[in-house]
Amino acid sequence: MKFGGTSVGNAECIRRAADVVAGATRDGAVVVVVSAMSGVTNRLILAARQSATGDDTESRETTNALLNQHTAAAAALIKDEAERSRLVAEVERIVGEVTSLCRGITLLRELTPRTLAVVSSVGERLSARLMAAALDQLGVSSEVVEATEVVITDDNYEQAEPLMDQVRERATARLRPVLDRGVTPVVTGFIGATVDGSLTTLGRGGSDYSATTIGAALDADEIIIWTDVDGVLSTDPRLVPEARLLREISYNEAAELAYFGAKVLHPKTLRPVAEAGIPVWIRNSFSPSQPGTKITRNGRPTNNGVRGITAIGNVSLITVGGRGIVGVIGVAARTFETVASVRANVLLISQSSSENDICFIVDFADAARTMKALQKAFASDLVHHDVEHITVNSEIAIIAVVGDRMRGTPGIAGRTFSALGRKGINIIAIAQGSSEYNVSFVVEANAMRDAVAAVHEEFNLHLRSSRFESEGSGLGSVWVPQIV
Repeated sequence: MKFGGTSVGNAECIRRAADVVAGATRDGAVVVVVSAMSGVTNRLILAARQSATGDDTESRETTNALLNQHTAAAAALIKDEAERSRLVAEVERIVGEVTSLCRGITLLRELTPRTLAVVSSVGERLSARLMAAALDQLGVSSEVVEATEVVITDDNYEQAEPLMDQVRERATARLRPVLDRGVTPVVTGFIGATVDGSLTTLGRGGSDYSATTIGAALDADEIIIWTDVDGVLSTDPRLVPEARLLREISYNEAAELAYFGAKVLHPKTLRPVAEAGIPVWIRNSFSPSQPGTKITRNGRPTNNGVRGITAIGNVSLITVGGRGIVGVIGVAARTFETVASVRANVLLISQSSSENDICFIVDFADAARTMKALQKAFASDLVHHDVEHITVNSEIAIIAVVGDRMRGTPGIAGRTFSALGRKGINIIAIAQGSSEYNVSFVVEANAMRDAVAAVHEEFNLHLRSSRFESEGSGLGSVWVPQIV
């Protein structure tokens, strides 16, 4: 069971989460993975970066706030004075460590990826101790386990990838004995360590990834991601109020939806469990009686092949083009080597059949440095007009129509674009992978809402899509894509 930041956001939330775990332990062994309290990691990262400028104001305010926030939660959770004092001492020790780190960053005016990883891990270390203490109060014997002891990764400190063979070995050695003693491990999410023990992080939102990595390593019966939503919806209800809760979807569908903007899941979450076929649930810790969404290997059938629609705003379309690149070998390779050199993530690629233009989409935050790098890489080509233009358009959005059974279902693309045509929505670019799990297209940002609504209505996603699925009200549920 993994609990997200809002699910451990204060003492009341932690107590509610502990109640959920306590109930589950009556039926079998449970491993708990926790995120930092909501907002804590963002503030730690800001404090570290501000410290690197020589200004320690933010770090002092942040560490004081962390100390007050977590000691207040400890006081509310723990009745026994001795236990409360022990927990507060642990909180003070960990906050003291990050205070010293930020002081060192300020003096050196230098922030390395390795140091940033250590600073940003502090929230999980604190919340794990609060969760373990809350479980002990309910009579559930628990033990805090630092993920650095279990989740072995490569040395990319800010976007580390688990090394599954080593994770299986460490999970067996460290967690199995704890479970065999009838104790519930509470593991810090988001964190890992290199083979030599240097702390790493799995990227923002990486606690989901931690949970499925550990679950796969232990051959768990199931993994439950406890969050603040009822599950995965057919689309964002802020765009389409008729959006429907999906009871069961496939790994492929969930991965496509996560990649294209649905922040219910970290995009990498399902990688470790897909081969083993371990089901993953998305459930609401604030409404634990709700069944949630179950993610399985095959999902459940739909009548029309389309399961959901998602949208990403806050992105930029970059175009490299000109008649001079037609038939020139290596232009695409040079383009994407340049993009990779600045570590920009490419979300979508499209190229005209005439080869006049190569266009691709990156996050808005990556656009400026990507453009600068491309202009430098193609400086000579631009002078000689072999490449005539490199342009950027940030007033766009990506729409993705997703469904495991779109493959082999005739007419989905035709119906999609006909629906858009009837609404007068212009399509800037189109991309479809060979897997046929989604059709993606680019529209103007101000047309995003109408485009999603038109396709949602075309495929009747507000209705029950098959006799196998129950219609959900979506009440209390929020689908959270990136929206301009």
